[in-house]
Amino acid sequence: MHIKKYLLKCLHRLQKGPGYTYKELLVWYCNNTNTHGPKRIICEGPKKKAMWFLITLLFTSLVCWEWGVFIKTYLSWEVSVSLSIGFKTMDFPAVTICNASPFQYSKVKHLLKDLDELMEAVLERILAPEQSYGNASKALNSTIWNYTPLVLIDEQNPHHPVVLDLFGDNHNGSAPGRTCTAQACKVAMRLCSLNGTVCTFRNFTSATRAVTEWYLLQATNIFSQVPNQELVEMGYPAERLILACLFGPEPCSYRNFTSIFHPDYGNCYIFNWGMTEKALPSANPGAEFGLKLILDIGQDDYVPFLTSTAGARLMLHEQRSYPFIKDEGIYAMSGTETSIGVLVDKLERKGEPYSQCTMNGSDVPVRNLYSDYNTTYSIQACIRSCFQDHMIRNCSCGHYLYPLPRGQRYCNNREFPDWAYCYSHLRMSVAQRETCINMCKESCNDTQYKMTISMADWPSEASEDWIFHVLSQERDQSTNITLSRKGIVKLNIYFQEFNYRTIEESAANNIVWLLSNLGGQFGFWMGGSVLCLIEFGEILIDFVWITIIKLVAFAKSLRQRRAQACYAGPPPTVAELVEAHTNFSFEPDVAGPGPDPGTYPDEQTLPIPGTPPPNYDSLRLQPLDVIESDSEGDAV
Repeated sequence: MHIKKYLLKCLHRLQKGPGYTYKELLVWYCNNTNTHGPKRIICEGPKKKAMWFLITLLFTSLVCWEWGVFIKTYLSWEVSVSLSIGFKTMDFPAVTICNASPFQYSKVKHLLKDLDELMEAVLERILAPEQSYGNASKALNSTIWNYTPLVLIDEQNPHHPVVLDLFGDNHNGSAPGRTCTAQACKVAMRLCSLNGTVCTFRNFTSATRAVTEWYLLQATNIFSQVPNQELVEMGYPAERLILACLFGPEPCSYRNFTSIFHPDYGNCYIFNWGMTEKALPSANPGAEFGLKLILDIGQDDYVPFLTSTAGARLMLHEQRSYPFIKDEGIYAMSGTETSIGVLVDKLERKGEPYSQCTMNGSDVPVRNLYSDYNTTYSIQACIRSCFQDHMIRNCSCGHYLYPLPRGQRYCNNREFPDWAYCYSHLRMSVAQRETCINMCKESCNDTQYKMTISMADWPSEASEDWIFHVLSQERDQSTNITLSRKGIVKLNIYFQEFNYRTIEESAANNIVWLLSNLGGQFGFWMGGSVLCLIEFGEILIDFVWITIIKLVAFAKSLRQRRAQACYAGPPPTVAELVEAHTNFSFEPDVAGPGPDPGTYPDEQTLPIPGTPPPNYDSLRLQPLDVIESDSEGDAV
């Protein structure tokens, strides 16, 4: 009953407004709306009605099209970049320092003995093939060579290239004893899988690059089988690498550095990493308030075939972030003083839906293998973790250069003889790189250090003698000079100024921009406002109510027609219904279309009717659709 009363109230209100038909509703809207076009359609003559109808339709379509353009632009989530400059005391960046050589040759020589002998034979074969052809493979450990050999590819006939082993074995039907120099042939690396049944060749344009990559691949196989603690002991210790340290006016030493092991550079040392202590602030800008270091890279003990670059590798980065020094670091040359002036850029990106960035990497579907270092998220860590995950899934082992998940093993020739072929194929795969790039996200907040680098010879010839004497005495307690110019490096790292730049993204099109443009176009072309939209919404509600009323009326009439179909004649009166209910012998007369002579023959007298029952037709209930009353919601 309450629902019925509510519907009757709504129907009564609708009656007072636009009416019951769609035409009346449209006329009422055109007469009462604040939009200019519809009024003229009602008020003008037939010709002007048609003209104003076309104009209104045209401008309505134009407004809808422009609204679509503005909404599409807003949903594209474009950003604008603003640059602001601030001034404040800043924390000094974390500084990571590594030696270009990951290991001391004197400590890893026993591990690389067979590989170095094989490397010398390869170089002899490339440089003097006639002299070394007959005895190049004598007394060599061929086990390493057989896994991944170097070959020469003779391309004099491009359609039928000939592959020659460096030590005399030939393939592809080449003539026995045929030789080829590195100048006439390309040096390539043969990578095979499935016991040599499937092979591919990795070509190089330079023999230098070929033998370097081959040696690095073989050294990776060797070092991957050595425990990590032994690798750390084979690297350069902090007390040998860091000779002197000064931060502003305060002295420091190698004890102020945190040690980590990097597969590419061995032992690396981080100053002001902020893991256990608060980050150190810089008192003032300028070279006198920065970090000053003197390093000894020990170039005499470099691994000859593993490292061809001499110097110190360094990188500036945020506190608690992992240093990807191979990709983002710079070299400092030995025998020089390198001054590095630092400027700070802070990047602040907007998150979803404006850009695919993450605050802490928790929403990235890649397991961060660098989380064991307790460092913050970075896209470099994500991409390398993703590659290692693909490496484990495709090759059944992890690469030595990346962190290893628990329960997995590093690749090596003994346990995984096909790993080099698998690694090379995965490394060259474009699909793998795109997959990792799409899965990883940039960090929303990032700090970049822009460096201005200058160098000068150090020490000078006039001061070289006494400086080396003092440094040798401090480190080795020796009166003899144990240092040389080719191993000494001096670094000055400082803030050029305390001005920092903040590059911040903001929404190019916000909700205010959208509403102002929508309202401007609607007002310009239609002369409308928000109230006009409310009026239009009201008409839509009225349209729905009229539709509901018509559907209710149709259902009611359909129900009445079905009820009438139950009787052969007209429906019984109330009097007949009452008599039938009280007198069980009562049978109503059925009036036919005419007298039936067969019923009452001429010789039979018609029956005299008895006293008719009272006429109760006055109690017949007439169907009322709606009974109005002055007070809303009252129905009889």
